[in-house]
Amino acid sequence: MSGKVVCVTGASGYIASWLVKLLLDRGYTVKATVRDLGDPKKTEHLRALDGASERLQLFKANLLEEGSFDAAVDGCECVFHTASPFYYAPVDPQAEFIDPAVKGTLNVLGSCVKISSIKRVVVTSSVAAVLFNGRPRTPDVIVDETWFSDAEFCECGKMWYMLSKTLAEESAWKFSKDNGIEIVTINPSMVIGPLLQPTLNTSSSVILNLINGASTYPNSSFGWVNVKDVALAHILAFESPSANGRYCLVESVAHLSELLKIIHELYPTLQLPQKCADEQPFMPTWQVSKEKAKSLSIDYIPLELSLKETIESLKEKGFVTF
Repeated sequence: MSGKVVCVTGASGYIASWLVKLLLDRGYTVKATVRDLGDPKKTEHLRALDGASERLQLFKANLLEEGSFDAAVDGCECVFHTASPFYYAPVDPQAEFIDPAVKGTLNVLGSCVKISSIKRVVVTSSVAAVLFNGRPRTPDVIVDETWFSDAEFCECGKMWYMLSKTLAEESAWKFSKDNGIEIVTINPSMVIGPLLQPTLNTSSSVILNLINGASTYPNSSFGWVNVKDVALAHILAFESPSANGRYCLVESVAHLSELLKIIHELYPTLQLPQKCADEQPFMPTWQVSKEKAKSLSIDYIPLELSLKETIESLKEKGFVTF
């Protein structure tokens, strides 16, 4: 694939940084967008990647600004749209989550539709756009790509991030249909593994909070997947001619108490929380079909290794010392 030109939006993010790295490793020329070219926290780790000095071009672009992605997507064969805010407790969900996710997706696709060289747009969605619809999730339930979150259900439950990803993905599919542009969505669960960027991202902070001396752990179950598998899936979704539709990426679903057991085996001397934060029964786990991901030739990194990589990376970056 060497010599091909592609674009990555929101390139300083956790998944996107790995995506840029793997694309450069494969010989691609990458046009990457960031919000602020003057912020070394957003650009230095990207400029330091192998091949960056020859084949990485950085562009300033803002999700809410129509046309601001025009220059970055010009001349590309594929655009990877990863930019979308993800953190906890927004003050103004509409302005902080929903507008950047929905308008941002439409602005990026609006820029893409003007460029005839673009063959496919790979959109980073999330299982947030899959799981939240009121259907029960228990150990015998198998979630797959035919599940969609329900916007009304998310709004009633004030699940703002889930709502933003659901509306963004719905908008992307509608735009794709109306404008004849081919898209594929990647729907990862909680993403962990090594950090390339210097800042702490939301999913890695979940692991950090388990190992930095907390007395209790939340009563939560999540799907987990390694960031390197997620980045690779994006590339394969472009490189595989038959790739289509959505791809749920979940290596395993586990309660935080399970993660703590694994971490204890890996790091027996770490002071880990012994007690759940509430007295309720543990949140159940569920299953996620791996058939579609298998069709992309994704061979998942096991949870234990992902946890080890995350913790070693958090340590190396100075977020935790032990």
